[in-house]
Amino acid sequence: MRYGRLVTTTLDGFWNARRDEAPELPAEVPEAWSFGATPEQADELLGLVLRGVKDGTASSLWDYESTGDPLPATGECSIVTDGAGVPRAVIETTDVRIVPFDAVGAEHARAEGEGDRTLEHWRTVHEAYWREHSENPRGFEPDMPVVCERFRLIWPTPTTPPTVSA
Repeated sequence: MRYGRLVTTTLDGFWNARRDEAPELPAEVPEAWSFGATPEQADELLGLVLRGVKDGTASSLWDYESTGDPLPATGECSIVTDGAGVPRAVIETTDVRIVPFDAVGAEHARAEGEGDRTLEHWRTVHEAYWREHSENPRGFEPDMPVVCERFRLIWPTPTTPPTVSA
């Protein structure tokens, strides 16, 4: 689940600092966004990423279609912001699959790192999320198409603390 796109000069400074550390990163500043639908969710889910617990996320394909946003693509980088919109991490998408909600598997639920990491928990939380926060008129359906994204944390690494330079 993604929310909050951010485009500011702070992102340019953040990205330039990351590229100074890793020149192989693309020159163009990638999209910046936060997990979840609220600042609190953004902070909580970002924390799971930074602790190495979360390396997956799921979004409604219907929401992408409704907003016109491009789907994530394997190999693309993203800047993940906290609930205040401050850039805190860089991730790289490693896999994208579109599957019906009721066919999302336990492996993906575990990769999302939330709650007890079970498929039952994942289904309960995500159904509630899409019923409340969907960006499309269809809302939630048990067979709705879900964009299951896997990613790896590029920055910060265990040897580079998460400082922000603008």
